[in-house]
Amino acid sequence: MKGKKILSFLLVAMMIFALVGCGAQNNEDAAGTGETPAPATDEMKPEEGAKLVVWESQGPEGEWVKYVGEKFKEKYGVEVVYEEVPSVDSLKKLTTDGPAGVGADVFASPHDKVGELVATGLARPNEITADRVQNDFMKAAADGVSMDGVVYGFPTGIETYALFYNKDLIPNAPATFQEVIDFAKGYNKPAENKYAFMWDIGNAYFSHAFIAGEGGYVFGQGGTDKNDIGLNSAAAVEGAKFMVSLKEILPVNAADSNSQIVDGLFSEGKAAMVMTGPWAVKGYMDAGVNFGITPIPTLASGKHPASFSGIRALFVSAYTKYPNAAQLFAEFATSDEMLLKRFELTKQIPPVKSLMENPTIKDDATVAPFLAQAQYAVPMPSIPEMGVVWDPYAAALSLMWNEGTNPQEALDNAANTIKEAIEAQK
Repeated sequence: MKGKKILSFLLVAMMIFALVGCGAQNNEDAAGTGETPAPATDEMKPEEGAKLVVWESQGPEGEWVKYVGEKFKEKYGVEVVYEEVPSVDSLKKLTTDGPAGVGADVFASPHDKVGELVATGLARPNEITADRVQNDFMKAAADGVSMDGVVYGFPTGIETYALFYNKDLIPNAPATFQEVIDFAKGYNKPAENKYAFMWDIGNAYFSHAFIAGEGGYVFGQGGTDKNDIGLNSAAAVEGAKFMVSLKEILPVNAADSNSQIVDGLFSEGKAAMVMTGPWAVKGYMDAGVNFGITPIPTLASGKHPASFSGIRALFVSAYTKYPNAAQLFAEFATSDEMLLKRFELTKQIPPVKSLMENPTIKDDATVAPFLAQAQYAVPMPSIPEMGVVWDPYAAALSLMWNEGTNPQEALDNAANTIKEAIEAQK
């Protein structure tokens, strides 16, 4: 889709993203202390002899960090070393590496980790572009990297996932899962690893779309009430039952449908449709797949799957020996110019409001489908308690799928495990 149709999607999505988030509010200063704000950018200088280590995921994201590092060195004379650390693992790794003095100065992390980063004191507040984040970035991005009114992160991307389909195998995008099921009856050949539809089954980030589509939720009050767990509600169980019913067209164990396998089979032209995000676009292009992207098909109930939406961001480590240089790098990396470069390399949507009017983004046919799906998306909770959700939730999904465990039983166990973990944190 191009032109006005894409622009309309962009405008709708901007309004949607402006409404979701974690409720951050303006405060008197970047650190929320009432003290004098940090110096303006042109007054802040990198420390003499500064050298930065930056953690980010491998692939296009890592290539982007290398590019930014080169440009940053040209401007500030500070060497930047990229180290491959998946953004979802950075918090855990920094917990040990930070105190040991071998951690990153700047690291990437998804917004659902913000609560833990703040609670554990691993991230410094954003002392240099808090106002820009609150004023120039989408509200969801600003809220997602903030906690209790304090901006901590430097947003780099806003995303959700959608349905990719191979146009050579299925020319028309399916609107319903019934269409997917019907297509699978004539396409599936398990002995040849040919499946109509695949996704990372055991990954709660993806499978939550089915649970939330029927009304299930992680925490109540927009993801902020740790005492209200909705993963074992009647609505969540209905969503789980539909998800498990798809084993009829994807008869594999959850471990045999992880992201790496899904990407590989779609790239090889064996998986006809997959559920994944904008980070996969470049790889599929490089693989020569003739693909299209569309919102996730509707469930049997007619409801839309509610994918998780998330904010990608950079954070400055509380353990950095070069806080000025680290802050300057994070600011430089999230400038309009560098975020446009990130979009070019990763196809991840930069969460800056003005960039939505940039032709590079608004005229890109891979953007609109994700923004269309975004109107059904729910933001990942970012309170600290979210950290104890992922493992029990994933275990429940795998038990339901692999062992045939009753969805109510599996989700009850997950909810109880999460409650016990939250109690243990007190």
